[in-house]
Amino acid sequence: MQDGPDRNPVPSGQDPAGNGAGLFTVPNLITLARLCAVPAAVWLMLRHRLDLAFLVFVGAGVSDAVDGWLARVWNQRSALGALLDPIADKALLVSVYVTLAAIGVLPDWLAILVVFRDVLIVGGVVALWMLGVRARIRPLMVSKANTAAQIALAALALLLAGFGLAAPLLLDAMILVVALTTLGSGAAYVIQAARLTAGGGA
Repeated sequence: MQDGPDRNPVPSGQDPAGNGAGLFTVPNLITLARLCAVPAAVWLMLRHRLDLAFLVFVGAGVSDAVDGWLARVWNQRSALGALLDPIADKALLVSVYVTLAAIGVLPDWLAILVVFRDVLIVGGVVALWMLGVRARIRPLMVSKANTAAQIALAALALLLAGFGLAAPLLLDAMILVVALTTLGSGAAYVIQAARLTAGGGA
């Protein structure tokens, strides 16, 4: 432990955990723009402009890939970006599901299931932390499949409703896939948390 001032002070505007990348890097600004797209998408859906909401949703997906690529290529990974990126993704996805359910495009029970799964995971991490267990929750394959299915269904629902298209069998099939993977992902994280608790967080 050092006494006195830090020998390598972090310059103003720099992220100490970001490998020298500034707080306001291009990838971070793109992520912030994606976060700002959440209220825009919700407003468009409530105004029944699902065609424009679809374009915003697709644009957000493209921006997610672009900011990650830029962060790697330009070596601009940062703690802020690592925090904001999943928040922006999850905020958009949950908001789309809740709003589509509110306007009758997707079933309300599915939106409740999607939100409950996320609340369960976040609540579990908080509970483990309060119990003094180091929660090393790792992304699971079923969770990645669930996220991909949720994105695909949200895009499909916006596309069909926004442009007056019909594919009821495909929509129903995707709803079933999302429901099953959401249940499976939630159960898998509960099992993982239970093992962490039993193992003392090792």
